[in-house]
This record gives sequence, C-alpha cells and structure tokens, in this order.
Amino acid sequence: MKMYVGNLPYRLTEDELRGPFESHGEVSSVNIVYDRDTGRSKGFGFVEMPNDSEAEAAMEELNGSEVGGRPLRVDRARPPKPRADRQW
Repeated sequence: MKMYVGNLPYRLTEDELRGPFESHGEVSSVNIVYDRDTGRSKGFGFVEMPNDSEAEAAMEELNGSEVGGRPLRVDRARPPKPRADRQW
C-alpha cells in the first residue's frame, strides 16, 4: 500500500521517515518530494509497505504523531491527477 505522509519537517531525511514505519513492518520505498528549482523539501512524501495490514496499523498509529515538532498526516495515497496544464 502506498501512503501519503504530509506536514513533514523540511530537514527530515528519507531514512528518518523510514524509521517509524519500519517499526510496523517491511517498508519497500520512501520518497520525500523536493522542489526541482530550489531543491528544498515540499513537506510531504510517500511510503510504500507491501503488507496492507501492517500499513493500516502504521497509518493508524502514526497519523497525528509528532516528528521533528510537527504532527504527521498519514493517509492512503491517491492516484495522481492528469495535468493538462503542462506544455512539453
């Protein structure tokens, strides 16, 4: 299951984000989203866990928990919306 993790501290690393989720089971990927112009974190990312029941337990426990002085927002990731405004 892919989860959205929001309200991340801007200096948080992917390894630091992985830790709390690994206490609930196997984590297959962690990805913090960065601004391509500034290289600064956008304050959100995604965590993937292969076992849905472990992911559900992680979501329930970690949503609202404090990391780096900020309460995390953890939810199921939604599929990306098509972007018609992009001109390549």
